[in-house]
Amino acid sequence: MDDVLKLEHVSKSYGGIHALKDVSFQLKSGEVHSLIGENGAGKSTLIKIISGAIPDYDGEVSIGGKTVRFKNPLDAQNHKIAAIYQERSLIPSLNGAVNILLGQEPLRNKALGWIYKQELNKRARYYADLVAPGLPLDIPVRKMSAAQQQLIEIAKALSRDPDIIIMDEPTSSLTDKETVLLISIIKRLREMGKSIIFISHKLKDIFEVSNTITVLRDGMVVENSDAAGVTEADLVRMMVGRSIKNLFPKEDVEIGEEILRAEGLSRKGKFRDISYQVHAGEILGVAGLVGAGRSEMAMSIFGGDKLDSGTVYLEGKKITVKNPSDAIAKGIGLVPEDRKYQGLILGMPIKDNMVLAILKQYSKWFFNDNRKQNRTVDEYMKKLDIKAPSKQQKVKNLSGGNQQKVVIGKWLSVKPKVLIMDEPTRGIDVGTKAEIYKLIGQLAKEGMAIILISSEMPEILGLSDRILVMREGRIAAELSRKEATEEKILKLYLGGIRDEKGN
Repeated sequence: MDDVLKLEHVSKSYGGIHALKDVSFQLKSGEVHSLIGENGAGKSTLIKIISGAIPDYDGEVSIGGKTVRFKNPLDAQNHKIAAIYQERSLIPSLNGAVNILLGQEPLRNKALGWIYKQELNKRARYYADLVAPGLPLDIPVRKMSAAQQQLIEIAKALSRDPDIIIMDEPTSSLTDKETVLLISIIKRLREMGKSIIFISHKLKDIFEVSNTITVLRDGMVVENSDAAGVTEADLVRMMVGRSIKNLFPKEDVEIGEEILRAEGLSRKGKFRDISYQVHAGEILGVAGLVGAGRSEMAMSIFGGDKLDSGTVYLEGKKITVKNPSDAIAKGIGLVPEDRKYQGLILGMPIKDNMVLAILKQYSKWFFNDNRKQNRTVDEYMKKLDIKAPSKQQKVKNLSGGNQQKVVIGKWLSVKPKVLIMDEPTRGIDVGTKAEIYKLIGQLAKEGMAIILISSEMPEILGLSDRILVMREGRIAAELSRKEATEEKILKLYLGGIRDEKGN
């Protein structure tokens, strides 16, 4: 197979810090070439150079043997390169069909710009059906789930008939069923001769689709190999520079008094009759497919959404949580599912993000106590090993793993009695995951009550003391750590409500 894309000795620095250093990379026709590495390894910088988002770099890029230097993303698109980033590029107020064909709408009258809606819907449906037959296209994307939005992004990329497709964490917000579908689509695209750069932290997906794997560490290529020639353990060792053992360091922790209890929580169309309790030092896992109501339940406990019915008790006392500020004051914290849109203000520095939830504590008569703020931020940057030049670094310039640490630091600074963690390791590398798993275990050991929502089965099984399995807005079962298995949980995902005996 010929090289359709080639990078030779590419380097890129920011303020004297190397994001990429002497990177060479080849993509062949009809190949899926996976690019892996820890957060901050240089993957995002590399694909932004390929897709035209970064025009200034050292080294050479060639397409089909001809040297190119893209001025902008449109220039790359004109060379038949499509990029699907983790960050959505959709317009929330427009429906799925319009988003898929945005910028290439069929016009009934070019002079007047009248769109031929029937033809637009027909074409959009064609590309959507390549990804997910039956995907709704007539509603605004803001009303779609994260998984549906990702599928719209993929259909949008395919509508441009690219030769090279960059997929940056395309399965991170998809269910297992949707992931299987996407993997089959990628394989079909490969058979059609498309060349794909695939980026994922899910090593299972990497091995499922890849012909070739390139490993980046600290901005440099440390390995380039046929996928068949390496194991998962090899990749982990190459990514982090060490072997990761005991990924889930679950210690025996004495479970204390009940901290939070929910009775009969319901919200129309989202979840109904949810009851559970969580104790000091306990990690309560919440498993379920996308759309099962897990995140909505968490947001209601935190005051982000209004409950229709039900009662919440904190340390034995009935409480009403009016809004997130009220939740914080009562000792409830929430690490949200989507860090970039719900957990951070990307254009602000680390410091400002990390003290957002405790500004009232550090303010008096309109003045902020900067000394206390700095001490708090320094404490959690050190405790969480946040890698940044300073606390004034804007969070948009941090890796995904370090962004997530900033979100966690923000909520730890509140010193909550209950910490709800919704997909706390989504889209971050295995090394940072190990750090967060260790932190979760330590917080439980210190007596914090933790509600852990995760779509990653090993995470739920490895960390939880008890597991609630949600299905279609209800609790299908509660499993002890001892009785929980992947097979049981999967059956509950797809089956019904278990009886009191666990059958």
